[in-house]
Amino acid sequence: MSRIGRTPIAIPAGVEISVSESNVVTVKGPKGTLERAVSPEISVSVDGSFINVLRSSDMPRHRSLHGLTRSLVNNMVIGVTDGFKKELDISGVGFRAIKEGKKLVMNLGFSHQVIISETDSISIDVPAPNKVIISGIDKQEVGQFAADIRKKRPPEPYKGKGIKYSYEVVRRKEGKTGAK
Repeated sequence: MSRIGRTPIAIPAGVEISVSESNVVTVKGPKGTLERAVSPEISVSVDGSFINVLRSSDMPRHRSLHGLTRSLVNNMVIGVTDGFKKELDISGVGFRAIKEGKKLVMNLGFSHQVIISETDSISIDVPAPNKVIISGIDKQEVGQFAADIRKKRPPEPYKGKGIKYSYEVVRRKEGKTGAK
């Protein structure tokens, strides 16, 4: 049995979970509603204040889907109660970000400004000119949105300029020494 898959998910107060006939799990909470279709080989059941994820057999495909499905449903429950966020740091001379309405405007050393718009499910916060916080209820969407912003100017190894996650450590390289 999968150690992750067999652990039940506790349902916090204020969260409603329903599983339809076509194996679609819907989670409603204080922050919003998430919906995900689950593989038909995996069954999701609500037992009182816990969610159990069970697999139909011990085939390798079912074993791999077991833990994955449990993690996805758990992330849905966490998302509608607490939400997810990613913090990005911008470093470099003249590199900065500001928020204008629902748009993130960044100066990243290009001849133009990089402009990214918020979506309905993703919110952008800029507490400082060199810090951007992406938040939302869907973990995959938040991570992808943050990765798309980071892709505009990834950190380079010589001076460390660019956009990086706040927990990321950029391995620095030594520059050329030059002949003397």
